[in-house]
Amino acid sequence: MKINWAAVANHPKFVELHRAKMRFLVGLWLVGAASYFLVLIGAISAPGLFNTRIIGRLNFGYLFCLFQFVLAWGIAIYYTRKSNNEFDPLTKELVDLITKEEGQ
Repeated sequence: MKINWAAVANHPKFVELHRAKMRFLVGLWLVGAASYFLVLIGAISAPGLFNTRIIGRLNFGYLFCLFQFVLAWGIAIYYTRKSNNEFDPLTKELVDLITKEEGQ
């Protein structure tokens, strides 16, 4: 079965799926990038804050960096749930429509 990819790219369901995913992914990227740059900006502009001890020998800077790992896992889990609940059903609907249209 040969698929007309130009038709798929112009299909309204594909355009809807692509826009929804791009809005979602750009938002997640902005959150991740902002937290990354906050570490750099904070370490440069507020070294006293980043050297403040919080728990034993752990200071604010280390905890902020560790928070980025937690944030990355949170983003991954959030993306997986959103993808399973919204994007995958839209993708399945699109595939069903395309295969039905190609079969005619």
